[in-house]
Amino acid sequence: MSIPDAAEIPAKVAELAQGWSIEPVWRNKLGGVTFRIERGTSVRFVKHTPRDPEVSVDDEAERLAWAARWIAVPRVVAHGADGAHEWIVTEAVAGENAVSPRWTADPETAVRALGSGLRAMHDALPVDGCPFDWGVASRVANAAERGIEVPGAFRSAPPIDRLVVCHGDACAPNTLLADDGSVAAHVDLGALGVADRWADLAPAILSCGWNYGEGWGDTLLEAYGVERDDERLAFYTGLWNET
Repeated sequence: MSIPDAAEIPAKVAELAQGWSIEPVWRNKLGGVTFRIERGTSVRFVKHTPRDPEVSVDDEAERLAWAARWIAVPRVVAHGADGAHEWIVTEAVAGENAVSPRWTADPETAVRALGSGLRAMHDALPVDGCPFDWGVASRVANAAERGIEVPGAFRSAPPIDRLVVCHGDACAPNTLLADDGSVAAHVDLGALGVADRWADLAPAILSCGWNYGEGWGDTLLEAYGVERDDERLAFYTGLWNET
C-alpha cells in the first residue's frame, strides 16, 4: 500500500464525483486507488478497486454501519460494483492517515496511538450480538474459497486469550489520527468480526515494522495494555501471512 503521486481517474470515479475536484491519496495492495473528492467545504473519499476475493465493499458498508453505533468510522454515502471493479463513497472524517509523512516522522506518537486506539476499539465493540465472524475456521474457509490451502499448523489456534470484535485489518494505514495524536477514526473494516484479540495485534505489530521500522512491537503492546504473548503472536502472524 502506498501514497500515489498520480493516478488515472476511472470513469466511475468521475461519475461519482459529479464535478467535485479529484485527488488520488492512497493505492491498495490490489492496485485500487482511493480518491479525495472535494467541493467547497464538503469532502468525501471514493475507494475504487478491483474486486477483492477476500472482502467486498458490501461487507465493508455493512460492518461500518454496525460499528458506527459504538466507534468513530466514516459514514457510507454509496457503494456498488460492476464486473471488474467495486467502489465505496464515504464522508470524510477529521484526521490524517497514521502513515502520512507527519506521523511516519513521529513513530512514537503514532505507534502509541495505534495501540491505545486498538484497545479502545476492542473494549467498545460488543461481542454479544456481533453478526460477523473472523475466527480461525472462518478465515481458513475464506482462504480455501480463494484457492489458498492453509497449512495444518495454522488451522488450530491457541486457547482464546480474550474474545473481541477485531478490526480485521489492523494495519497502520487503516487508522486516522487527530492533530493531538489521538485516534480519530478507524477505516477499511471489511473483515471486521469476532476473534481473539491477538488476531488484530499480530498484523498491527507487523504493520509497525513495515511503516515505521523494526522494534516498535513492544511499544504498541504497552500502549494497548497487554504483555507480549509469543505463542499467540507467532500463530496469528503465521495465519495472517498464509491467508
